[in-house]
Amino acid sequence: MCTKMSFVHISSSRQRDGLGLTRAQENRTQGNRAHDRPAHDRRARERAVGIALGVVLDAVFGDPRRAHPVALFGSAAAALERRLYADRRPNGVVHVAVLVGAATVLGVLAERAPAPVRTLLTAAATWAVLGGTTLAREGTLMAGHLEADDLGAARERLPHLCGRDPSALEAPELARATVESLAENTSDAVVAPLFWGAVAGVPGLLAYRAINTLDAMVGHRSPRYERFGWAAARLDDVANLVPARLTGLLAVAAGPDRAGALKVLRRDGHRHPSPNSGRCEAAFAGALGLTLGGTNVYGERVEHRPEMGEGRKPEVRDIRPAVRLVRKVSYAAAGLAVAVTAARGVAAATAALRGSP
Repeated sequence: MCTKMSFVHISSSRQRDGLGLTRAQENRTQGNRAHDRPAHDRRARERAVGIALGVVLDAVFGDPRRAHPVALFGSAAAALERRLYADRRPNGVVHVAVLVGAATVLGVLAERAPAPVRTLLTAAATWAVLGGTTLAREGTLMAGHLEADDLGAARERLPHLCGRDPSALEAPELARATVESLAENTSDAVVAPLFWGAVAGVPGLLAYRAINTLDAMVGHRSPRYERFGWAAARLDDVANLVPARLTGLLAVAAGPDRAGALKVLRRDGHRHPSPNSGRCEAAFAGALGLTLGGTNVYGERVEHRPEMGEGRKPEVRDIRPAVRLVRKVSYAAAGLAVAVTAARGVAAATAALRGSP
């Protein structure tokens, strides 16, 4: 039979054992959090290093000349379009969902690879989706042709930058088309993929490039794609909502006339038919002291776009400054993407360490 004294002794022992267990659990929890911190930091470093390597690869080599992954994706998209096409929005939705979904899944699988492989895959994906070096080269080629008064070569080259009909364009309109295309494509080819890479890693990189490629293929206005291309066009608008505005701000910061760029961006950025392109073009117009916009011919379709800026119309001599601004914005976007990626990893690690008890 248990006396009162022995009962108290047993009870106290159990309390001490329970206290010891609780402390052990807390120690294990703290140990797990400490273990999580380097894991978060390591993941962030791997992603940041992968993005940085991809930027360097693009700067050195430009787009791959053979078997470009985006071209292969385009071939797959065209093949699927032949099977799914109908003059209906639902068919276009399925087309986009299958292709963007496949690109995203591929990115998720890449993120699950072992650490060294994951970094290399991030670099390869970044290189594949970036187009800043090629964009600047195309602008430089256009400047060279026009400076040499070779309108034939310039007209032949313009479709590498945009979809306007160049057959009747003279040097001033070719220069305007080049500057406007450089401005718009700085977002599409550089800032937007880097933004989504920093936000979502390889899945973000591949998904964005899939969306943007589909918009270029089927998202434009035409009798064939008015309904089928609706989903691609709307999704591209959403994907570029933040990057286009970021491009405008970076152009303000990097441009030779910051005050003018900010003024035109705030006043005219919303006037473009696109919810995004106007931000890029307005910032470039203000930064370079130009007026962009006017009448554009796309095959049988003619568009009259509002003018943005308060300077003169673009001339041939304005193309090279526009190319320099593209490069500055591209470098700034790359540095920002790497820095934000690393900072997000540190923040996640700190949050894991401070997690609630």
